[in-house]
This record gives sequence, C-alpha cells and structure tokens, in this order.
Amino acid sequence: MLVDEKVFFREATLRISSSLEIEKALWQCLLYIQHFVPAEEAYMHYYDPVSGASIIFVGADSQQGKLLNLSAPWPNEFRAQAERGQFPKAFIANRADEHPMAQPILKALKKGKSSIMTVRLTLEDDWVGGVSFWAGNREKFNAEQLELLSLLRQPLAIALSNSRRYRELLELKNLLADDNRYLQNELRQISGGEIIGADFGLRRVMDLVRQVAPLDSPVILLGETGTGKELFANAIHNLSTRSAGPFIKVNCGAIPDSLMDSELFGHEKGAFTGAISQKRGRFERADGGTIFLDEIGELSPEAQVRLLRVLQEKEIERVGGNKPLQLDIRVIAATHRNLQTMLEKGEFREDLFFRLQVFPIAIPPLRERVDDIPNLVQHFMQKKAREMKLTAIPTLAPAAINLLMTYLWPGNVRELENAVERALILSRGNPLSFSEFQSFTDKFHDSNRLQPLEAKEPLNLDCVIAHHIQRVLKMTGGRVEGKGGTAELLGIKASTLRNRMRKLSIPFGRKADRSNT
Repeated sequence: MLVDEKVFFREATLRISSSLEIEKALWQCLLYIQHFVPAEEAYMHYYDPVSGASIIFVGADSQQGKLLNLSAPWPNEFRAQAERGQFPKAFIANRADEHPMAQPILKALKKGKSSIMTVRLTLEDDWVGGVSFWAGNREKFNAEQLELLSLLRQPLAIALSNSRRYRELLELKNLLADDNRYLQNELRQISGGEIIGADFGLRRVMDLVRQVAPLDSPVILLGETGTGKELFANAIHNLSTRSAGPFIKVNCGAIPDSLMDSELFGHEKGAFTGAISQKRGRFERADGGTIFLDEIGELSPEAQVRLLRVLQEKEIERVGGNKPLQLDIRVIAATHRNLQTMLEKGEFREDLFFRLQVFPIAIPPLRERVDDIPNLVQHFMQKKAREMKLTAIPTLAPAAINLLMTYLWPGNVRELENAVERALILSRGNPLSFSEFQSFTDKFHDSNRLQPLEAKEPLNLDCVIAHHIQRVLKMTGGRVEGKGGTAELLGIKASTLRNRMRKLSIPFGRKADRSNT
C-alpha cells in the first residue's frame, strides 16, 4: 500500500510524544503503526555492558503497554559485536526462532515460532538501544515495512533515552530521600536529640509526651527560654505515626511580617514583585508530617487569623492563589511568653489560644530540677569535646558540680551548655572547675547563713509558719492560687495551703474581705 511518509512520521511521532510514561507512548505508537504493519507487539530494549545482556525495558500489545525490565543474555560473540558497535542498523527475522540475534529476546519473552523486525536506535552517533516489532507467525514482515519503521529511529531513540534518564532520576531521588532520613536521624543523635533527665526531673513531662504523641491533637510547649522546647517537639514527632514524614521548624519571631505569609503559606508566580516562580510554604512542606511553630507568641494578628484557619480547616491558600490546598499536618507550638497575659491585653487571639490549649505541656526550668545537672554536664562535656575534636575529655574538679547545682541558671539548659563549652576552652587539659560561679555560691551561702534571733521573734513553729504565710499573702494581694499566687510562691498546692490556713486560723477569700472591712 502507498504511504505518505511525512504524514506517517508526523502522526507516529505525535503518539510517541503523547505521554511521559514510555509504556503508554509505545502503546499509542503501536496502535497507529498497526494500520501499516502486521505487528502484534512492540518492545524497546537496550544493551547492558555490565551483565552482557539485552534489557527489554518496555513492551506493548493491542491492549496496553507496560514496563518489563526483562534480561535477555547474549552469547559471547554477540557481546563482542555489541561492544564494537557492529550490530546492523535494522534487520528482519521472519523465522525469529532460528535467528541467532533474535533467539535471546524470544526466550526472555517466552515466544515460539514467530517473526521479528528490529531497528537500531542511535542518538548523536551513540547507540541508545533498539525497537522490535513481533508477530505470532513466520514470514510476516517485508523490506518496505522495515524502511517505513526506520523513519521513526530518531523520535523512538529520544523517547527511550529520556525515559531511562527519568527512571534513573527517580531512583536517585528515592536514594537521596532515604539518605536524608538516615542523616536526619544521625544529626538528631549527634546534636543532642536525647532528653537528659527523662527518667528523673522530666519524668512527668515525658509521660505527657508519650500520651499525646500517637494522636494528631495540637500541642503547645510552655517554658522559659533555653529549656529545650524543640527537643520535646522532636520527641513528640519521633514517637508519633508521622515519624517518617517531614518535621518542619518555623521560628515565628525570626520572620519579618512582610514575608510571613509567603514563608508560611507559599506564593504563586507573579503574586508580587520578585515572585518569579511558584514557592511552597512551610505548611505545605510539612504535609504528611509535623510543623513546629516556635515562639508562637511573636505572630502578628493577621498571621494568627490564617493559622487559626489552618488548624480548623486543615487547608491553606498560597499568596496570589485562589485554590485551597488540603493538608495533613500536626501542629506543635511553643512559647516562653505568658499567653494568658497576652490574651488579657488583646495581643493574642482568644479563639487561637483555646485551639492551641488542647494539650499544654509545661517544661520546668533547670533550677527546679537540679538533680539533672550532673547528667547534663557529662552529656555536654562529651558532645562539646567531640565537636572540638579533643583527644580526651577533661575531668571535673571535686567541687565543680556543687557550684553548678547552687547557681539558679536563668538561661536554663542552654546556658549550662555554653558554660561547659567555655570551661572546655579554658581548661587546657586541666580539670573543669567552673570557678566563675564561686562568687554566686558565696553570696548564696551568706544570704542563707543563720542570724541570731531577736528577742521579739516568735519561737513557736505554727506562729512562724502563720507569720510567713501572711507576709506572702500580702505580697500577692491575698491571691491564693494561679500564676504568681501565694501557693505557687510557697511551692505547695493551693488545696494544701487552704487547709494549713484553716488550721492556723488565717482568713482567706470572702472571710479575708470581711476581716479587712
């Protein structure tokens, strides 16, 4: 039959280019070619010099196309020809089961008596592979059909080359992702991911972490600066079902207000001056994992509104976009500020506050868990010695731990870590003495040294306790419980304080108001 070669080339090339998935492209191409050639199936293959085999990469029949990756080992003489590039540009084997070059392919495909027509695929004089058309009977193909299919040598070569490179990139991407997960775990261990004191001063906190970790409920971590809130956020993520997903940290106090929306929610190309391409925000990057919003008290009122929508609807919109994006994220927030006070001043939204207050975890300051200081010091000594590449870790001077346990540590664990690093730098191989804390310890002992009793001072223990409770009540304006209340300052429960006050006949509440009028 007469065939317009230009039309044939154009229509076949359009089908080869119809899909990024090579199996679909080959299938569409075969369906068109079947109008001109009695081919029942088509296969694309390439030579692997390492195994000395032809790899049948992809195949298609009248029903579908699919990836195969079948290996067809070649005899030694054909391997030598392949390495020298001596294969014919095209050939027909109408008795394929008897043809030495077609037999390995037929064996891999589990085919018997049949016909094969093969075209060698080259790109810029490089051998890319080949394409073979198969029919179930002998004597099915002729030279005119082979010449017609040879017109498609270049588009088929480009498709095969691009597909192989694409597959290699996917494999490298998966390897990179796997390596990244491994390195992240390694970095967490190296950077002190272990929570020191989890079995002692932080036992109650860790119990709460283990309770909430398997859930998707929001968590807010409360504590002074330097108490290690990020470590607890990491622990919640690692103990959750999302541990294989991303853990994205956002320091809300470090992002300028003008960039907050773009950083958190991303933007579309052309959304504003300088938006030259689409950008994914932090929330979108955290999809399938956890986002940690550190210093959430620094968020602007506008950003608080949009964060509330994320928590309620689990969706965002990029800046300049009009299509909501559904997200599967778990939110962990942290702050050193008093959100209740900010709420009263109108600096923090009430609805966002209650949305985040689902499961608050208060992390105690270091001064309230001094028994953890020895373990923390040993941990930081090993960590900093490793970072500073010291050949040996210096020892501690006899009184060093006592000095450190007397200090109040306003900067908490971070300040202790810095103190250990400073001591290692100054030690020059000598025991670490932490002598700079001696002056504080002396003042502490001086302030706590017993003074002679004055004649008018009560000696009865109940009178002393009652006198002290009344002094603290006066300091707090008569407030028994709550933040800054008498019970908190005395370090006891409010119910315990009320029982003690009843026993000592100290009025409180309405009784105190009546006694003052």
